[in-house]
Amino acid sequence: MQGASRASLSMLREHLPTDGDLIGLSEQLYAVVSLLLTQGSLRRALSDPASPAVTKAGLVDRLFGAQLDGPTLDLLREAARSRWSQPRDLVDSLEELAVEAALGAAESVGQLEEVEDELFRFSRILDAEPTLRAVLTERNISRASKRGLLHTLLEGRVTSFTFSLISRAAIEPRGRPIEHVLLHYSTLAAQRRDRLIAHVRTAVELTDDEQRELATALSASYQHEMRLEVVVDEALIGGLTVRVGDEMIDASVARQLAEARRKLTGGSGARPRRG
Repeated sequence: MQGASRASLSMLREHLPTDGDLIGLSEQLYAVVSLLLTQGSLRRALSDPASPAVTKAGLVDRLFGAQLDGPTLDLLREAARSRWSQPRDLVDSLEELAVEAALGAAESVGQLEEVEDELFRFSRILDAEPTLRAVLTERNISRASKRGLLHTLLEGRVTSFTFSLISRAAIEPRGRPIEHVLLHYSTLAAQRRDRLIAHVRTAVELTDDEQRELATALSASYQHEMRLEVVVDEALIGGLTVRVGDEMIDASVARQLAEARRKLTGGSGARPRRG
């Protein structure tokens, strides 16, 4: 997201309710997102920077005034009045607010940490089970069938908040890999608990002590509590990579080999002569 859209999302977060029917708010925001994904002209009209804010807010009232609850309608009016770098950013922001409303509901009943853990664990299951991932991302399989499969897999094993978020990620991924969507949701939950997530890929399994040492070092570096989400990736050959937000630390053998190859094949200086 570019500057204007990022600022608009930050402003909308300040208007997001912290109590009341947060699940209802989340569901209604998701419904608006689904509509905007199919109605390109409406999406563009609500995010058009050349259109007066009052005109766009009026459009929201005409289309949604009789269908949405007060808190959802207020947020949507504010979103329409805001400036967006591109129409997609409006949709992305409304989806993010829907997720944060659901996480707020989980937090209100003391289940936020549980939701964070469950989202991450399911993303790892998908990483390890390509057949399951293929079924959930197959466009020709109906939404009802996907939802039924998730019920079979997850009923009684995860919170209702987690199930709702996983279902959304599977049914409406919007062209994104489902595991990436789930990791983003998990990151939002971690941020709500005032900590960061370090996504670690390592060539070999890290011991508990090694994970604690790495978490301590990263916490000191970022001045923030850090949670590790560790995935073994043999393609790295050795070493590890760490991603925190948009920052990447690549200490893998694969990177070192690629760098050495680059220097040998395209580096500076004349090639040595053979005697």
